[in-house]
Amino acid sequence: MIPGKYRSVSGRATNNVNCGLHLVIQTSSLPEKNKVEFRLNKETSSFPGRLLQHDLERNYSSRQGDHINLVSSSMPSFPILHRSSEEKILYSDRLTLERQKLTVCPIIDGEEHLRLLNFQHNFITRIQNISNLQRLIFLDLYDNQIEEISGLSTLRSLRVLLLGKNRIKKISNLENLKNLDVLDLHGNQIAEIENVNHLCDLRVLNLARNLLSHVDNLNGLDSLTELNLRHNQITFVRDVDNLPCLQRLFLSFNNISNFESVCCLADSTSLSDITFDGNPIAQESWYKHTILQNMMQLRQLDMKRVTEEERRMASVVAKKEEEKKRESHKQSLLKEKKRLTINNVARKWDLQQHRITNIAINQDRKDSDSPSQDPCQIDGSTTSAFPEETGSLDSVLTNTLQDLSETDSYLVEVDGDTLSLYGSGALESLDRNWSVQTAGMVTTVSFTFIEFDEIVQVLPKLKMKFPNSLHLKFKETNLVMLQQFNALAQLRRIDQLTIDPQGNPVVNFTLWKYYVLFRLSHFSMQKINGTEVS
Repeated sequence: MIPGKYRSVSGRATNNVNCGLHLVIQTSSLPEKNKVEFRLNKETSSFPGRLLQHDLERNYSSRQGDHINLVSSSMPSFPILHRSSEEKILYSDRLTLERQKLTVCPIIDGEEHLRLLNFQHNFITRIQNISNLQRLIFLDLYDNQIEEISGLSTLRSLRVLLLGKNRIKKISNLENLKNLDVLDLHGNQIAEIENVNHLCDLRVLNLARNLLSHVDNLNGLDSLTELNLRHNQITFVRDVDNLPCLQRLFLSFNNISNFESVCCLADSTSLSDITFDGNPIAQESWYKHTILQNMMQLRQLDMKRVTEEERRMASVVAKKEEEKKRESHKQSLLKEKKRLTINNVARKWDLQQHRITNIAINQDRKDSDSPSQDPCQIDGSTTSAFPEETGSLDSVLTNTLQDLSETDSYLVEVDGDTLSLYGSGALESLDRNWSVQTAGMVTTVSFTFIEFDEIVQVLPKLKMKFPNSLHLKFKETNLVMLQQFNALAQLRRIDQLTIDPQGNPVVNFTLWKYYVLFRLSHFSMQKINGTEVS
C-alpha cells in the first residue's frame, strides 16, 4: 500500500498526505530576477472527495517540501517538472500539483518511482506524459476537463483512478488496468456501463451523477463490493445478482418506479446496504414492506438500520400478499375454466344445430327427387360447416362431438341470486342436494345452449328445488313455436320472462308476447324481455 492509505468506512475513503510548498515555475533559463514565484501556504489543505456514497467520499490533503520547478521544454505546450533533491527525499513517492491552473500534464522527469500523483482542480483536457510512471498506484484527476480516458495503458500497477467531475462520455481504454481497486467516474456524461468486465479485482465503482438510464453489463466484476449510481436517470437494473461480493448499492435519486424493474436484487445473497430514496418507488405505501420481504438479508435501507420489528411486519405483509395472489390466481383459473367450458358448450351446440339442419336438407332432397342438386346448395348459395374437410359432414360432426365429449360439456354456476345452466348436462344438477340457503337465494334461472323441450321435462324439479325462482331466461334454446310456451303453465309462479332472440326464432312472431300473456295469464306477469306489462 502507498503511504497515504485509502480505505472505505461508512462511505468515505481517507488519504493523509500533507501539502505545503514553495512552487517556482521557470519559463526559461533566465537570471534569477526573472523567475515567477507562487507561494502556497503551509497549512493543511483538505477538500471533499467524490469516491463513495454521499459524493463526499474522500478527505485528502498533502504537505510537500520547498521547491518544485516547472521548466519549459522545447515544446512550449509541455512544461517539464523538476523537484529539488530535498523534496525528493521528503516525498519520494508522491507528487501533488493541485490548483495550479494547468491545462496540460507536465513532463515529469526522473520520477519513475512515483506511486501517488495528484492533479486535482486544474484545467487539464487530456491525460498524457505519465506513461513512464509505471509504479504509479494512485492517480487523482478529479475536477478537470478531460473528455476521454486515455494514456493509461502502461500503468499496469494502478489501483486507484479518480476521474470524477470531468467531461468523459464513455468508459474506455482500461484494458491494461487489471489491478484497479477503485474507479471513480462520478460527475461525468457517461450513458452506458461498458468495458469494465475485465476488472475482476475492482472493489469500488462510482458512477454517480452521470446519464445512465439502465444498469447491466456488470458480469466479471467478481470483487465489487460497492456500487454508487446515485443521481442518474435509471429505470431498471439487471445483472446485479451476478456480483458475488456486492454489499452496498446506492440507487438514490433515479427513475425507478416499481420493484419488477429491479427484481434481480432479490436474487443477490451478498447485498446488505441499499438506497432507493428519491425514486418514485420510495413514495409508494408498499415500498418498505416489498423491499424487505424480497431482500431479507438487508441490514440498512436508505441509510437507516433495518429493525427486527420492520422485518416481522414485512413478513406478515408478505404472507397476506401471497394469500391474496393465490386467491386471485384461483379466481383467474376459475374464470378461464368457465370461459373455455362455455366456448366448448357453444361449439357442441352449434355442431348439433348444423347436424339437424343438414338432416332436414337431406330429407328435403330425397322428397324432391333431385339427385343432380349439389348437396351443399341451399337457395342458390353454397354453404358448408367444414369447407376444408373432404369426408362426409356427418362423420366430421360425429368425430368432433366425440372429441368435445372428453372435456367439460356443461356448466352450472350460482352467482348471487342467479342460477345459470349451460348445456343439457347441466339439467342433471337439479338433482343435487342444494343447501337451503343457496336454494332460497335463487330468484333467476338462466338456460343457455339447452333444447327447450328438454328444459320442460325438469320444470317440476325446478319448482321444488328453487321455490323462489320467479324469473326465467332462455338463450339458444330452440324456442320455435308459440305452443311451446304452454309447458310453462305447470310452474307455480313466474314474474318475469326473458326470451333472447339468439337461438329462439319464436320472437320473430309479432304477437308472441300477447300469446304468452294469454296462456300464462294466471301468473300476472310483470315483465317480458325487460318491459313492464301494462
